[in-house]
Amino acid sequence: MNEYIRRIDDCANFLTDFFGSIPATAIILGSGLGNLANELTDVKSIAYKDIPGFPVSSVEGHSGILSCGRLDGSPVMVMQGRFHFYEGYDMKTVTFPIRVMSRTGIRHLFLSNAAGGMNPSFAVGDIMVITDHINLFPEHPLRGRNLDSFGTRFPDMSEAYSPRLVEKAFDIASEAGISLKRGVYVGGQGPTYETPAEYRFFRIIGGDAVGMSTVPEVIVARHCGMEVFALSVITDLGVEGIVNKCSHEEVQRAAAAAEPRMSHIIKRLADYCNRN
Repeated sequence: MNEYIRRIDDCANFLTDFFGSIPATAIILGSGLGNLANELTDVKSIAYKDIPGFPVSSVEGHSGILSCGRLDGSPVMVMQGRFHFYEGYDMKTVTFPIRVMSRTGIRHLFLSNAAGGMNPSFAVGDIMVITDHINLFPEHPLRGRNLDSFGTRFPDMSEAYSPRLVEKAFDIASEAGISLKRGVYVGGQGPTYETPAEYRFFRIIGGDAVGMSTVPEVIVARHCGMEVFALSVITDLGVEGIVNKCSHEEVQRAAAAAEPRMSHIIKRLADYCNRN
């Protein structure tokens, strides 16, 4: 455990030295949603493989680049690509970047993902603001000895997703004429897409959308005391009687089509966090 914390600290010190200063807001961009990083100005970037001790993503569409810059004038850190349990990583590796961000002083964390929708009111291309989640991963990211320097042994998760940022996102969307959904995200290990029976089960237990990421990162971010906001792009449907056949390429295309709307919300939220 001491070695794990040492790796976190070494990585955080390296990034602080490399970037010079670290902003207070970080954004993790998921499948097909990496183009937001192209809008950064005054940007400095580094590949994950060049960061000592940092994992490397193996998923197509995940660029594996960490950047700091300005997004419409707001200072942000951006991760293009994340790490998944289904890639073979354990949860300490999946959430390693969140621990590093915490050590560098990140206070607000935005996440995006592609998800399958179970809510019958959803359509492919909808954007869902995550208001809660159901954790179905087989390994908990806080399992094992608690990292006391980051947070308490038993962190509260009653407001895992910041209520003030959720409501601000809806205000931003309303002003821009963007339709948003809200709902519960079910996190599972993957890498298979869901069967019709699994979609029905996830809907019965209270889920609106399902995916293979985000939940472990959110748990660790909250353990570290970060304020969290997350969006899902609905890239396929698992509604009763309407279960789409799905491929990774189709997911990427659907996510890319929704990106301008998502980018607008994230840019405005980053500005809000920068000023508040």
